[in-house]
Amino acid sequence: MNREFFFFLIIAFLILDFIVDNYFEIINFKHRLKPLPEKIQALFSLETNEKQLNYQKDNFRFGMIVGSISSVFVILVVAFKVLPLIDNYLRLIIENEYLLTLTFFGLIFLLSFIFSTPLEWYQTFVIEEKYGFNKTTLQLFVVDKLKSLLLSVLLGGLLIFVLVWFYNQTQNLFWLYAWIFMSAFSIFMMLFYSNLIVPLFNKQKPIEEGELKDAIMEFCKRAGFKLNDVYVIDSSKRSTKTNAYFTGFGPKKRIVLYDNMMEKFTNEEIVAVLAHETGHNKHRHTLYGLITSLISSGITLFLLGLLMNHPVLSKVLGNDIASFHMSLLAFGLLYSPIELIITPFSAILSRQHEYQADAFAAQYGYGPALKNALVKLSADNLSNLNPHPFYVWFYYSHPPVVARIEQVEKSDRVTK
Repeated sequence: MNREFFFFLIIAFLILDFIVDNYFEIINFKHRLKPLPEKIQALFSLETNEKQLNYQKDNFRFGMIVGSISSVFVILVVAFKVLPLIDNYLRLIIENEYLLTLTFFGLIFLLSFIFSTPLEWYQTFVIEEKYGFNKTTLQLFVVDKLKSLLLSVLLGGLLIFVLVWFYNQTQNLFWLYAWIFMSAFSIFMMLFYSNLIVPLFNKQKPIEEGELKDAIMEFCKRAGFKLNDVYVIDSSKRSTKTNAYFTGFGPKKRIVLYDNMMEKFTNEEIVAVLAHETGHNKHRHTLYGLITSLISSGITLFLLGLLMNHPVLSKVLGNDIASFHMSLLAFGLLYSPIELIITPFSAILSRQHEYQADAFAAQYGYGPALKNALVKLSADNLSNLNPHPFYVWFYYSHPPVVARIEQVEKSDRVTK
């Protein structure tokens, strides 16, 4: 098989991906109007339900327009072999292979940044503003984008440089050295993300002394969960949406609350949410997720190493000179169907972890409080109450709120 075969295969994959994504989005959008169980309807006001439907409609229309334009643009760029033209032009002015690769990816990233920024502005200041979510000022939006740009350039540039260096130095064993480096980097970021990256965008502070902290520490003692402190993040300066999350592992584990939860949730509901997050740690979900990620990245890099040394595949996008950056792009496009197959299995595992964490909270008597918290989280964030089951199966990392409430009720009955 020659490179023209693989070239047209990439075009076919891009078109297939476009069709599949749009099909799923359309059936999911239509399914939101299906009637909910009566006991679930009673938990949400008609005003909240109507607002949620309108929010989903606006996001669907915007997402379909943006997604279609993006997909068509990528298909045309690949089909008309624009990338090899850019590569050939850069080679006329840049001889150093490292600088060539960094410039090539930097140019692509810059074009993507320019394209996405006005879309993010519209999402934030039009759609999110319309539904009362947005608290971001224009100044904060610009500062955030500049920080993100600088961080992406520094970290992305470093990673690309190291990968190219490994490739030039080791060739056939490139994938192994790259995997070791990427694994170490991933573990480092998991341990120190909250200390190094989050402070660039948000302030975090330990929760204040008082009834809530006492209740949290009492639960941690009962559950045998060692926690130095719970942190509150100033998310309210950007959005009214509420959430909480668990990050890190070992001595660096940390539970973080959005500050606007303190105003909208009772102490028992907040402890219930934290009990859920603690459940992830108790069931070692973070560790399993890390191991799964490392294995997946190892397999991916092994396949990338095979492509890098293949005389046909390395030139599949139409370039005459084999290069790291063009081979990496070709691999990403050829790998997309495999990723499409892996996605639902990853989502299934993630949803199972969420059910286990919910059951852990119910086990300690926080079932009713967690149910109330889930209702508030869904109402505050205008989550889709009735997504299509197939869409959930394929994409959702968290079960829909209706399914979680029903499962919490079952767990609560078993506990009692």
